[in-house]
Amino acid sequence: MSVVERLGLRLLHRLEPETAHDWAMRAIKAGFAPEPGPVTSSRLACDLAGIALPNPVGLAAGFDKNAEALGPLTRAGFGFVEVGAVTPRPQPGNPRPRLFRLSEDRAVINRFGFNNDGMEAVLPRLVQRRDDAVIGLNLGANKDSADRAEDYAKVLAHCGEWLDFATVNVSSPNTEKLCDLQGPEALSRLLTGVMAARDDVRADLPVFLKIAPDLEPSELKELVEVAQTGGIAAIIATNTTLRREGLTSADRDEAGGLSGKPLFNRSTQVLARLSQLTDGAMPLIGVGGVGSAQDAYDKILAGASAVQLYSALVYGGLGLGSRIAHGLHTLLVADGFETVADAVGTGREAWL
Repeated sequence: MSVVERLGLRLLHRLEPETAHDWAMRAIKAGFAPEPGPVTSSRLACDLAGIALPNPVGLAAGFDKNAEALGPLTRAGFGFVEVGAVTPRPQPGNPRPRLFRLSEDRAVINRFGFNNDGMEAVLPRLVQRRDDAVIGLNLGANKDSADRAEDYAKVLAHCGEWLDFATVNVSSPNTEKLCDLQGPEALSRLLTGVMAARDDVRADLPVFLKIAPDLEPSELKELVEVAQTGGIAAIIATNTTLRREGLTSADRDEAGGLSGKPLFNRSTQVLARLSQLTDGAMPLIGVGGVGSAQDAYDKILAGASAVQLYSALVYGGLGLGSRIAHGLHTLLVADGFETVADAVGTGREAWL
């Protein structure tokens, strides 16, 4: 980490967490962000559900909810960037404070509640995207919607032309009863509508599914079956957790979803289980506690074709994505893997 980045993080950590994020976004948009360009090599270049990536290290949804900083973020070293979640209508989300730093645990708790500008405001920003960047959109539903399943299809229909992938997010714990959409019948109905909207926009657009880490094994099995029959191209494992085991920070009991280092083991176990259930046939994106090149490598060994990070940027700065990609290349060389794809799932059994 550079001296400037270290100083910037120190200053940001003096601010209330959401205010700090707002200022970080302003700084990024103003040009105060590392821009090494996409980090790549013959080993790091990979395929994710038919999408060619320069490297498998992505920025997760939530960092840039409204696609306001696509230019600098796609030049920050990530192989791909996911923005959102975006809902049909703008919504303020839950009351503040709703974001908490758990510094002692290298973790974050949030209860944002899909705060965003809405699809009408986000679309023009997506239209201005760089042609050579890989951009995904996390689809969400309005809290007061009469038909939340329909909301996902609306956002995809409105924005899908300008995306490389779309993610159905039914696993956020911060919108009441949203996770109920992970049930087999509800999810099947939702995916039917989403895929119909997708086919009207661009039939070859990959649709991903983001799941919770707190599912029981039987629920996970049912979900995989629905995803496979419903046309899902990849599964993102996982979203935040409601569990609180082993935390020491003062804000550990705040309501909301926990992310960061404490989620790593649980999310990687779910990832490995998904790899086993799909027999490696469905691409998986490993999320949850990725804060180093070794973490990213462990996710890949457990079955991930790519990884995403967000919470670790609170402690490691925006340059962390580039550093992880470089470190991942070194780890692949050390173990004799010619490509990322060669390493995927080779260490799965250790997590089962």
